[in-house]
Amino acid sequence: MLKAFPKDKLTAVLDTLAKQATLWVPSVVASVSRFAPYGPDREVQLGANTVMSPKEALFPATEKIYEYSAYGIDGEFTPVDPSVGPQILFGLRSCDMQGILCLDDVFLTRGYVDDYYAKKREEATLVTLGCVTPGPDCFCYAMGVNPAEHEASDAQLFDLGDAYGIVARTAKGEALVSALAAAGLLVESNKAPLPTGDFVLKVDAEGITEKLQHMFDHPLWDAFSRKCLNCGACAYICPTCHCFDISDKKRNAHCGVKIKCWDTCMYAEYALMAGGHNPRPSKKERVRQRFMHKLRYFPERYGKLQCTGCGRCIAKCPVNLEITDVIQQVREAKIDG
Repeated sequence: MLKAFPKDKLTAVLDTLAKQATLWVPSVVASVSRFAPYGPDREVQLGANTVMSPKEALFPATEKIYEYSAYGIDGEFTPVDPSVGPQILFGLRSCDMQGILCLDDVFLTRGYVDDYYAKKREEATLVTLGCVTPGPDCFCYAMGVNPAEHEASDAQLFDLGDAYGIVARTAKGEALVSALAAAGLLVESNKAPLPTGDFVLKVDAEGITEKLQHMFDHPLWDAFSRKCLNCGACAYICPTCHCFDISDKKRNAHCGVKIKCWDTCMYAEYALMAGGHNPRPSKKERVRQRFMHKLRYFPERYGKLQCTGCGRCIAKCPVNLEITDVIQQVREAKIDG
């Protein structure tokens, strides 16, 4: 038997969870589908994944890191508390849960801990929702991600047709399920989760990391870069892209604030050095960096592909430079020697 709540009780479930923490739900804000804090007027959309990934709940697009003041030789720095309090991310898809694991690798391992990310991650409860109908641009299966469920979430939702089944996987998940049970919102169900439908988009990424280890100077990068606009749209909607910049916002001649904000290796200025040298001077180097990082460098460093197969970049790239096409052409490419 599976604990479940009827779909017509979804609002009551969300109202209950919103009393426990800041509740992020898939919705539409300013005509863009994204995860946003839940409120009484917020329309929740669980039918399809969002255009913007949920990473901004843990890694905001802009974030104050400290304030400063300087008068003569005297200076003062005031750190900004990274805590935003408990958060619940409700309705994450497996691809986005996998994306958060990639962010964990970057911000929490290998001797470096980003306090601002770490505090939000520690206070977050992640609730994933199994996919029933993959979108036309989805290919998570090819990236080693199970669309039906993700074992790393705190609680897993399953579509049962007229209800959502829920399974707790961690202590945080148990607390969430207990809160729903205490509110009288859960029932027992013997229904099986609806199966995941067929994927329209097919790609085979087997051996892609090893193949790319021999293709740094391959002419394919020239061909790919001719299409790219370096607009950066792919990076901003991607659940795993994590490049950021540190900038100043001065309030007056003596005071200001340091801000961390999203950036992307697709921009010409990203790798530009103070002396004027740029190791990625053209589109070719920047396009190569993006795909090499997703498919070679990240797996070599962290043991997993940095693409989760969510398909957002495929759907939104204005020139149809699709990572699935890149994977296919790399697999088919001939290597000298």
